[in-house]
Amino acid sequence: MDLDDVLWDDGLAQAALVRAGEVTARELVEGAIERIERVDALLNAVVTPLFTQALRAAQDGDLAATPFAGVPMLLKDHLATYGGARHTSGSIFLRNNVAKSDSELVTRFKRAGMIPVGLTNTCELALLSTSEPALHGATLNPWSLTHSTGGSSGGSAAAVAAGLVAFAHGNDSAGSLRIPASCCGIFGLKPSRGRVSPGPRGDIAPGIWSEHVMTRSVRDCAAVLDATAGALPHDQYSRPRPARAFQDSAGADPGRLRIAVSDRPLQGGEVDAECVRAVWETAELCAELGHEIVEAAPVVDGAALEADFFALYTVAAAARIAEWVEWMGREPDPAELEPLTWAVREAGLRHSAVDHVVTVQRLQRAARDIVAFFDTVDVWLTPTLAEPPAPLGYFDPSPLDPLATLDLDARFSPFTWVANVTGQPGMSVPLAWNDDGLPIGSHFLARLGAERVLFGLAAQLEQARPWAHRRPPVSAGSPAATAATNC
Repeated sequence: MDLDDVLWDDGLAQAALVRAGEVTARELVEGAIERIERVDALLNAVVTPLFTQALRAAQDGDLAATPFAGVPMLLKDHLATYGGARHTSGSIFLRNNVAKSDSELVTRFKRAGMIPVGLTNTCELALLSTSEPALHGATLNPWSLTHSTGGSSGGSAAAVAAGLVAFAHGNDSAGSLRIPASCCGIFGLKPSRGRVSPGPRGDIAPGIWSEHVMTRSVRDCAAVLDATAGALPHDQYSRPRPARAFQDSAGADPGRLRIAVSDRPLQGGEVDAECVRAVWETAELCAELGHEIVEAAPVVDGAALEADFFALYTVAAAARIAEWVEWMGREPDPAELEPLTWAVREAGLRHSAVDHVVTVQRLQRAARDIVAFFDTVDVWLTPTLAEPPAPLGYFDPSPLDPLATLDLDARFSPFTWVANVTGQPGMSVPLAWNDDGLPIGSHFLARLGAERVLFGLAAQLEQARPWAHRRPPVSAGSPAATAATNC
């Protein structure tokens, strides 16, 4: 059996081979390590290897009884923690921080048989739609080494796209799973609010954060959610487990869906012609699959909604830094936070507790208006991003006004954060590539708790227009990666 072909399989296929005795967990882990050591010299996706721990875990005799028996994967270096490993959130301030224990999500990953082989790069505090922190340097897009991976889960997205692992963890407060999935040509889904527990740390922003993975196959995404979904006691939000497994939805007919399509953000703004073309081609494909297509969007004050969301975003960032200060036992020096992070922290601190509560109330009212739109449609389709993947350095902050970078980010990614306001599940599906060979995702939003609808639709799209066979120029087995090893 060709191990290289096996490692390009999705996680469920790899696990089936382990259970059948055709490959061992150790062989999978060793293969993933070899790929990381070879290909990541070009990408800079993995910032903290866990190779020794992974090889030890691969000897676990109970792995064969798990759904992802011995499948190697990667963890984003933000929020989810691996006990005993360095945990930096992309910040110089946390460069020597070591996690004391596994977070609940990592415990569930391990319980399902997955083996973390490293931690992946992210921008500082996961604040931007890129992965270019001062601490670790930029992660490069495997489709073009001069372009960003998107972010903030960009290291994970690059690793999956390049074939280092079948899937990798990320988290999402404004699109940080779906943005890099779009930029790297893979599948990314943000689950419903409360679907996956944030424990034991809890949620410092009212429900905008979600944890999950990015994958090459729809069924992997669904099966990982089956393995990780569920609340802990005292979680602020929770969702009941569905009667049927999410994985079953990835092979089930979702029925004839009424899909609303729009190519303009709620708050206004320009959208690149290639992204517009891609979303309407996706709408045509959905129509060919038998779904009803209407041109429509929720009616809300998008500009006011965006302003309130990013006010909440700065408060959440300031609160996260306060948590870091408690961990480290000291305040950061100015040189230990990037200028944008420092400016965002200061902006968040300027909001009073009363301001914060009023902002949350306004967001909740707007979320009800958006959710009401789904009384008449099943799914809302938009571009994932307003532009193709951005060049490296696109999000570098201005020394005179670092916060202006957030405005630039909002123009680049004006669609995804709406799902974080409402708590609805959203997904980016890799259905288009532009003339420069860069991926362009299509974004789908469904009713709260309706991941099953998204998985069913995504599986239809995956079958009609497959993407897993596409290999970026820099990937496992590519001439560029081989040349880098030989050098």
